[in-house]
Amino acid sequence: MRRWAIALLGVVACAPAWAQMSPVGTWESFDDKTGAPKAQIVIAEAGGVLTGHVERLLRPGADPKELCTRCTDDRKDQPMVGLEIIRGAKKVEGKDMWEDGRILDPESGTTYALRLTPVDGGQKLDVRGSIGPFGRTQTWTRIK
Repeated sequence: MRRWAIALLGVVACAPAWAQMSPVGTWESFDDKTGAPKAQIVIAEAGGVLTGHVERLLRPGADPKELCTRCTDDRKDQPMVGLEIIRGAKKVEGKDMWEDGRILDPESGTTYALRLTPVDGGQKLDVRGSIGPFGRTQTWTRIK
């Protein structure tokens, strides 16, 4: 009985770490050039598919009413705050990685193939956007 209780305690103690190895949550993105906080992004899951939207702009002097004027799809001229920038990512079987989705760079209006990989125990998220073999990876920091 005692061994069972110790095992159960170990499982309960590890549960928060397991839950964090997912992109679901609130993240802070950073400017590639300056390293300054850029936006707060919320990633959610519905039916095994991830979506993500801009919750708040963090750049100094950012206008919360700013529109995505460079977007070319249904997001054209939509407010940046609330803008869905991640669509369709799905978990890769057997890995802590999500792919097959798209990510939008609202500053350029370009969408990229997407790969999300939680790192550092789920406290950071490697966000890779690519077109063919070319791409770049940003590391976002978990807020919640």
